Amino acid sequence: MIAEKLNFLRETFPTRLKKLKGDEKPLWGKMNPQQMVEHMTGSFRIADEKIIQEIKTPPDRLASYKTFMMSEKEFRPNTRNALMGEEPEPVVNENFEKAVSELEQEINDFIEYFRDQPGKSTTNGVFGDLVFEEWVQLLHKHSVHHLKQFGLLPSP
Repeated sequence: MIAEKLNFLRETFPTRLKKLKGDEKPLWGKMNPQQMVEHMTGSFRIADEKIIQEIKTPPDRLASYKTFMMSEKEFRPNTRNALMGEEPEPVVNENFEKAVSELEQEINDFIEYFRDQPGKSTTNGVFGDLVFEEWVQLLHKHSVHHLKQFGLLPSP
């Protein structure tokens, strides 16, 4: 299952994103396609510690949050990310295509980071300390959520 999800992150996710032109409106939420792609790039950078986060979730809730994260339950549309502001971050890349290219590089960096450090855990501000397999689960769940946000995967 992890191998399938990792392949999804490496192959399917970027391929689906490339179907966007960059000016599409989301089915929910405020992010445009480039903001979403750059948001996902940030998620991979958190996983491989290019961005360091502190755990913001109360300790007594971490176990239930992680149980949800490891389940096959999806994030609901408009799920609020407690670590994000009310408005999307401004874009940093010159255009949508460069944002997708940067994301692809970050996905590869994430895989290499953990390949070189088996058993390593890194911190996610919502779900706590995660090892590679847990990150793959979370990043897969997160990418599916955003693909559905832009109609690139069917919603239930």
